[in-house]
Amino acid sequence: MSSARVPGPVAPPVVIGLAAGTVVLLIWAAVGGGYFWPRWVWFGIGTVFWAAILVGWVRRIPPGRRRWLAATRAVAALAIPVNVVVWALSGGGYFWPVWTILALTIGLAIHTWIVALMPAERERELTERVDALTRTRRGALDGQAAELKRIERDLHDGAQARIVSLAMNLGMAEALLHSDPAAAAKLLGDARLSAVGALDDLRAVMHSIHPSVLADRGLAGGIRALALDLSLPVRVDGDVPSGLPEAVESAVYFATAECLANVVKHSRAAHGAVRFAHDGRMLSVVVTDDGLGGADPALGQGLRGVVRRLEAFDGRMSVHSPSGGPTRITITLPCPVLPGAET
Repeated sequence: MSSARVPGPVAPPVVIGLAAGTVVLLIWAAVGGGYFWPRWVWFGIGTVFWAAILVGWVRRIPPGRRRWLAATRAVAALAIPVNVVVWALSGGGYFWPVWTILALTIGLAIHTWIVALMPAERERELTERVDALTRTRRGALDGQAAELKRIERDLHDGAQARIVSLAMNLGMAEALLHSDPAAAAKLLGDARLSAVGALDDLRAVMHSIHPSVLADRGLAGGIRALALDLSLPVRVDGDVPSGLPEAVESAVYFATAECLANVVKHSRAAHGAVRFAHDGRMLSVVVTDDGLGGADPALGQGLRGVVRRLEAFDGRMSVHSPSGGPTRITITLPCPVLPGAET
């Protein structure tokens, strides 16, 4: 059974205001009545109380442009009644509060129009976020479609062609097995080479989807293994914790690999470097070289593909590559460590 709610004590300002008004009424009655001047006292008390209510209403609104609009409305809600009551208590006559009402109404309308015209910072952030998500979703879908086409092409031109050749060689070897064993043996040797080539093609396709080196050595170890196969020395510094999401590791691996491929193909650099850093929330990878510079994501498909790949994970890539070098490519993306992973 719920108990009745007991109202709290009356606020001291209210008690003081009511007491002051009552004292004024008693004084007016004690001096014989006449002109009812206590109405001005009660008017002042009521104005203070009404102003306090409006201030409390404004303060409950979160800071920002809407609070300023609420403050303008509160000024109008206070000034207009005060002017009208003063006009009425003064005996009426020419309705001069009309000018106050007109000025406050125009000012309030202008303020409301400005607030409606200029979106709030939070609304701008949400709008920019929606635009970014729309763009990255479109880029991710386009990238996925292009990746599927590439995998299909690699399988069709590589492993599938070799397997077809393998099947043909095995069929011919079977037909020649008794009549011409030497020719059958040669065909079986060709079939073995086709099988080995098909396996190599399949390994290359699987590596392009998710490199096995990431599962064996992690992201930093995978990049170090990649750097060993390049035609120029690349120093790899730093490390990242284990337990990063696999999709993020794969995206960063391929993004770094594309940057290093550009170093080898276009920069004419003598040395390169990769530096990892992870602060528990953000992962950053910096790829530098001492080449000719002039790298621009707008001029090539490779770096644009890196940007699209990273945007799917809210990642960013910045390129600083003045003419004459050096080139510095910075990749950053949110990358919290999965719970329970070792750091």
